[in-house]
Amino acid sequence: MVSEVELNNGARIPQLGFGVYKIPDDEVVTAVTTAFEAGYRSIDTATLYRNERGVGQAVAKSGLAREDVFVTTKLWNTDQGYDEALRAFDASLGELALDYVDLYLIHWPVPSKDRYVDTWRALEKIASDGRARTIGVSNFQVAHLERLIAETGVVPAVNQIELHPWLQQAELRAFHAEHGIATEAWSPIARGGERLADNEVIGAAARKHGKTPAQVVLRWHLELGTIVIPKSVTPERIAQNIDVFDFELDQDDLAAFATLEAGERLGPDPDTLS
Repeated sequence: MVSEVELNNGARIPQLGFGVYKIPDDEVVTAVTTAFEAGYRSIDTATLYRNERGVGQAVAKSGLAREDVFVTTKLWNTDQGYDEALRAFDASLGELALDYVDLYLIHWPVPSKDRYVDTWRALEKIASDGRARTIGVSNFQVAHLERLIAETGVVPAVNQIELHPWLQQAELRAFHAEHGIATEAWSPIARGGERLADNEVIGAAARKHGKTPAQVVLRWHLELGTIVIPKSVTPERIAQNIDVFDFELDQDDLAAFATLEAGERLGPDPDTLS
């Protein structure tokens, strides 16, 4: 049974969801259907991914009640600004063929454009109209969040950020905790692969708990209280990634994971991405 996180507006989000980054639209229906069959009930997409239509089709064909599926999508950088954001949301909702989304995020702050505050006001309008149950941001740094809160008085429910054992984001997570913002991790297993298998700390935890390296990393996120959205198109891995609720890491494991922090960012720098 997937645990849930209560957001600052009272909505609840599954703590482990399914990410669809880079899954082509013609493949995403199968991938999301497989995820639903494995027990996932949260799907994370974005305008940038160009697969919102397929995600919507998978939701429609799933037979699941709409209220039992948590759908997130995100506004792309070229659509920042009040009017632009409203139009972009309409387009996303049309692609998804849904009456509302559960969470709508500003994908990046793009500080060089200086439009994220106006964009946020558009998201407030979308939420007040009941077309997004919850609104939040992605890749925002402390300074961006402070400005957003100071100028609008509305605290994002979620900040989705790059977060994995080599980039643990302690300062940003502490700010989130202080302000009631849920932390959601993208790239939660740092693109996985040999790096996880070859790491001594992760390998030792995997052997200790009889799990795969990816599973213990995902469990580490859950222990931190983070929402995670691992992505895969392989049915076996899709099933493995959600099979992380039958064990817990102990204090020794968590202390060992803390030593992996390296400040290593795999994606763009939110302060400079334009």
